[in-house]
Amino acid sequence: MLTAIQIKALKPKEKAYKVADGKGLYLLVNPNGSMLWRVKFRFHGIEKKMALGRYPDLSLKAAREKRDEARAHLGEGVDPVALR
Repeated sequence: MLTAIQIKALKPKEKAYKVADGKGLYLLVNPNGSMLWRVKFRFHGIEKKMALGRYPDLSLKAAREKRDEARAHLGEGVDPVALR
């Protein structure tokens, strides 16, 4: 599980990289320094990814809440990407 301090310490590298938080949520750190929240999940056996927002506009807590909402929709048999 990530903390706010760990996120603030992340630095861009030559290539984009992911930092996992848990339950499919991760932060994508791009070479230009932008950080984007993404969630990865499976729907009917197909792996999908959904963009949640940009850090720090979307906080760690808010990203976790959005991830939990997406997982709740999956539990109901609804594709969270289709709801957007």
